[in-house]
Amino acid sequence: MNKLQSFVEFKAFGVCSKLGEKLGISVGSIRLFFIYVSFLTFGSPIFIYLVLAWIMNLRQHVRQYNQLIRGI
Repeated sequence: MNKLQSFVEFKAFGVCSKLGEKLGISVGSIRLFFIYVSFLTFGSPIFIYLVLAWIMNLRQHVRQYNQLIRGI
């Protein structure tokens, strides 16, 4: 079960786990929140989730670029 969960989390950008770390909330609660709110609001939190994933990806690229610049 842990392999499946880590695979899904890796493929799902890791947004829920990152939010859980920052806010001190369990990852399962955050996932359930996104699922329930998505059903109640006809999918609008999916856009928020994708924007958060994009921001996390952008920050990772900026960090890699800064490390590259400092190494030169």
